Formats: sequence, structure tokens, C-alpha cells
Amino acid sequence: YMERATQRLTVVVPITLMTIIILLFLNFRNMTEVLIILGTLPTALVGGIWLLYLLGYHMSVAVGVGFIALAGVAVEIGVVMLVYLKQALASEKRMASQVQRALSSSALVAAVTNGALMRVRPIMMTVAAIVAGLLPIMFGSGTGSEVMRRIAAPMVGGMVSATVLTLALIPAIFLLWQRRTLKRDSSEPAT
Repeated sequence: YMERATQRLTVVVPITLMTIIILLFLNFRNMTEVLIILGTLPTALVGGIWLLYLLGYHMSVAVGVGFIALAGVAVEIGVVMLVYLKQALASEKRMASQVQRALSSSALVAAVTNGALMRVRPIMMTVAAIVAGLLPIMFGSGTGSEVMRRIAAPMVGGMVSATVLTLALIPAIFLLWQRRTLKRDSSEPAT
């Protein structure tokens, strides 16, 4: 049974990742933004694997299901952060164009900082609700609790690491990408 389930997971996990990539690309129409969001997946997996190790759980079908659910939530948090970073940057660009000046590096940093700060509370509330809902499952007992613990464990560990790194990593990568774009745009001759 375990071998059959593992074979199915080797098909389901790549299909899930490809579906996530396609949906992200259809939404953003930019592969760089898709790759920034996909950067949250390894950080989420690290936290999930870490908690599995601490609890002494081995890889199983239930753990695989937990990781698939974790991937969806981690991508959602990344999308929310990136959308608000883009909105803050667009607002800063509009303000710069109204006074007919180029976007400065300090204005770019301010826009990214403001966009990231606007999402701290909603992301923390989302993560707190997920973790609070899963902790009773992780520490519960009764019929089916052994399986449910293994589904909840990767999600709890992954949500903690994905949140911390999403709040720090995505704005930093977005800032580096936009600085590079800003330098490239300012070095091109005006036509």
C-alpha cells in the first residue's frame, strides 16, 4: 500500500507544482514574479521537515498530503505579499511621475517597506488562525489522530518558517529586482 501511495505521490506532487506555476504565471504574466513566489516553497518545506524531525515522524502519505496543503498556503502568502509590494511601488511611481521626476532608490526602498508593512498583520492573522486550528489536531488523541497529526505537523512547522521568511525574503528579493530594473531603465538613453 505504501509503495502504491508513494508512486501516486510522485505523480501528484509534480502535477501540483506545475498547476501552481501555471496559475501564478496566468495571474502575474511575469516569470520573475512567479519565481519570487516559488521561493517561499523551500522555506516552508524547511520548517515542515524540521518539525517532522523533532516529532520523530517519518515520511508517509499523510505527511505528503500535509506538504501539498502547505505548498498551497505558502504560495498564497507569497502572492498576497507580492501584490501589495507591487501596489505600493505603482503608487510611488505615480507620485514620482506627477512631479515629473524619476523614481529614486530611496523612494523605491520606502515603497517596498510600506508595501511589506501593510501586509504584516493580515499575514500574521492568517498564520495564527491556521496554526491555532492545527495545534489541537497535533496534540489530540482518539480515533484517527495518528494520521491527522502527520498531516498537521508539516503544515504547522512550515507555516512558521514560511511566514518568517516571507515577511523578510520576498520584500528583499523584490527590492533587489526592482533596483536592478531601475538601474537598467535609468541607463537606457531617452528617445
